[in-house]
Amino acid sequence: MERGRVATIGFFDGVHRGHRFLIDTVRRVAAERGMDSLIVTFAEHPRSVLQSDYVPELLTSPEEKTALLAESGVDRVEMMHFSDQLSRLTAKQFMQDVLRAEYDVRVLVMGYDHQFGHGGGTLSQYEAWGAETGIEIIKAEAMPDTYVSSSECRRLLGEGDVDGAASLLGHPYVLRGRVVPGHHVGHELGFPTANLQPHRHKLIPCRGVYAVYAVLDDGHTFKGMLNIGERPTIDNSTNVTIEVNLIDFDGNIYGRDVTLRFVSYIRKEARFSSRQELVDQIRRDRARVLSLL
Repeated sequence: MERGRVATIGFFDGVHRGHRFLIDTVRRVAAERGMDSLIVTFAEHPRSVLQSDYVPELLTSPEEKTALLAESGVDRVEMMHFSDQLSRLTAKQFMQDVLRAEYDVRVLVMGYDHQFGHGGGTLSQYEAWGAETGIEIIKAEAMPDTYVSSSECRRLLGEGDVDGAASLLGHPYVLRGRVVPGHHVGHELGFPTANLQPHRHKLIPCRGVYAVYAVLDDGHTFKGMLNIGERPTIDNSTNVTIEVNLIDFDGNIYGRDVTLRFVSYIRKEARFSSRQELVDQIRRDRARVLSLL
């Protein structure tokens, strides 16, 4: 006989500590009821489907989010595509046609400030719709002591506060990208860099120099000095580049994927009066990175 499932719904961008508190509630209720736990999330940001001009700045790509949710210990993660058709479903229709019919959800744990379905609803309305569709509604409590939100994580990263963001996320912020040809300026300066092209909707932290760990697609990890910026001393371009110098690495990694784990913000982007002054600062940056990693 089918066990049934305890589920929750959300976009879960970043899979931060607040999300994990909610997921822990789902797992606890599932264990108490002898059911399986299920997370229902979406590959596309709902607002980007509803507003064609909206460009999200994501803390996690769909692949990163799926991996983090799977690591939370739930029995199943369902990544749905948020479509215009799906956006037209009322909460009752979504509960009846998707949660109950497709995933055999018997209990739905709702985040303390969460709504879903076209038109939304109040808690009492969700409870009434749940009663009609065979789904018990449980309102989760807010995480005590600390308010955590994806918006606050974005704000901190926008200021370069990767330590603060990691504290809210419960894990380091990561930026994954493919190594693409650059301008070879770093090599000319004596600090060769890999130029990364990240997921098109991932949030890029504020411009400046960072200490990072760089994980290659074969699992090898290197200490890294990362620069996000326009290279104002070199070419005065307005194109923001993401260039990482892999310390103690010598090889060709064009076309390969690299994951950057942010550790600390070193300094903001600056213009220097000469290339030599820039090189001298890069040497100081490198020493600082090595002291932190």
